[in-house]
Formats: sequence, structure tokens, C-alpha cells
Amino acid sequence: MHMAKKRTMVYADEEDLAIIKEAAKRYGVSEAEIIRNAIHRAAMSSRIWEEPFFTRTSKRLTPRDETPREAKKAVWDEQYEKYRQMRDER
Repeated sequence: MHMAKKRTMVYADEEDLAIIKEAAKRYGVSEAEIIRNAIHRAAMSSRIWEEPFFTRTSKRLTPRDETPREAKKAVWDEQYEKYRQMRDER
């Protein structure tokens, strides 16, 4: 389902805008698309879920005694490490 978009204005640091410009060029999309995706991710990360989010979306194998909070932290740590490695390669 495609939802209607509403225009809004935000202020951003020049350094962040330069990173967005670079990412848009690298992925072949508009800067607005990068920003919309970031807003969506921020909104989804703030949402209250009825069930643990990562149980359905993560492909990693989890130990049976791992709590949902531990699983979420492990996934975030894994994603952060991938991001850090990609950033350091530049």
C-alpha cells in the first residue's frame, strides 16, 4: 500500500547532508528517497510492537534461552559492526 506523502521541513547538519548526497549518488536514487527511508526507519524503530520485532525479520539463529531484548541487541550490534566496517573502508 502506497501512502500519500506530506511535505515537511527539517534542519540538518551540512556534514549529514553531504553524506546523504554521496549515498544518493552511490545508490542512484534521489536525496529525498534517502531521507524518506531514514524517516521511515526512525518511525518504525520508535513503534510499539505486539511481539518482538526481530523474531520475524532476522535471519540469524538464536539460542533458545536468549531473551527478545538480548536478540534485539545482538542484531543491532551486528548491523552496527557492518556499518562501521563499511564506513571505515571509505
